[in-house]
Amino acid sequence: MKTQVAIIGAGPSGLMLSRYLALQGIESIVVEDRSREYVEARIRAGLLETQAVNLLDEIGVGERLHREGMEHNGIYLQIPGERHHIDFKELIGYTVWVYGQTEIQKDLDAACDKAGQPIYYESSNVELHNIDSDNPSVSFVDKDGNAQVIEASIIAGCDGFWGPSRQAIPGVEVGSFERVYPYSWLGVMANVAPSTDELIYAWHPDGFAMHSMRSDSVSRLYLQVDPTEDIANWSDDRIWEALAKRMALTGWELKEGPITEKNILAMRSFVSGKLQHGRLFLVGDAGHTVPPTGAKGLNAAANDVRFLGEGIVEFFKQGSESGLNAYSDRAKETIWRVTHFSWWMTTMLHTSGNEFDNQLQLSQLKHLFKNKALQTNLAQNYVGIR
Repeated sequence: MKTQVAIIGAGPSGLMLSRYLALQGIESIVVEDRSREYVEARIRAGLLETQAVNLLDEIGVGERLHREGMEHNGIYLQIPGERHHIDFKELIGYTVWVYGQTEIQKDLDAACDKAGQPIYYESSNVELHNIDSDNPSVSFVDKDGNAQVIEASIIAGCDGFWGPSRQAIPGVEVGSFERVYPYSWLGVMANVAPSTDELIYAWHPDGFAMHSMRSDSVSRLYLQVDPTEDIANWSDDRIWEALAKRMALTGWELKEGPITEKNILAMRSFVSGKLQHGRLFLVGDAGHTVPPTGAKGLNAAANDVRFLGEGIVEFFKQGSESGLNAYSDRAKETIWRVTHFSWWMTTMLHTSGNEFDNQLQLSQLKHLFKNKALQTNLAQNYVGIR
């Protein structure tokens, strides 16, 4: 098979890139090791920055988002006995949207189906070849057991941290940075109407808690736990009790309902030393990850798609490699801003068990509650106006 761009990974970043390129008349073939059903069911991000929404609108998959998603003007920050609203719309004139990644994935799949986008699901033995040349290729075995080869001019690695793309770059670990945090999130999905109109981020001596949502009838909630914690130790009753305690506020009550999913999420930051090598370019989690506190994972990937997409269009339409050559530097400027904001939110809201640290965090939060300049800075970073 021959195409202009081979895309490894059919998650949101891979399919956003395929749709972006298709609208510019550039062909691509997508290879994915998981099944379509698995990819559509993955529970991931649920909050979208302004720029991510703009990109989805631009590539023609924003209609259901605007119809069924929830536009939020801000967030709530809480310490015991106090809850404060940070109003993004009032501070900077922008908003965010709550719309689950599972729904984004379905919208992207539907758009790809309509356009006849070739996607090879359930592929195995995916390998990259000749990435230093002008004619790189991707080999794999399709779900029917047939050996396949895709010859392309460019390969986009949208296959996550553990995928083959990042590992195909020589010396990729050189210059890489990683921070593993000493806490994890216990995340649950519950069939109960949200108890809040916008997200709640709660600092508590027992640990951080968060109230998010996926729809008018489904709530998404998180608890800070030790990384060694066993999910089996957390009954539904224990989870609801801990959430109610950490987010307690006079006159407010946490609604409880059936918990349909629960898992423990590791917390780490990672930035690859290299985002490109020859004709291979890393996008999204293949090149960088952040803790979920700042809601930046999918949004950072959308920025990568924009930057790489522009470089690819320039390459094929103008014969210039300047945009491709600048991709890594351009993407990393945003990646490090996102990494810092995610680190800041994480370290400000998660407790270590040390009382000195607790007092520093409380001082920082109380200062934020009173300081409009700090609130504006938070709003700009959260909404993604960089």
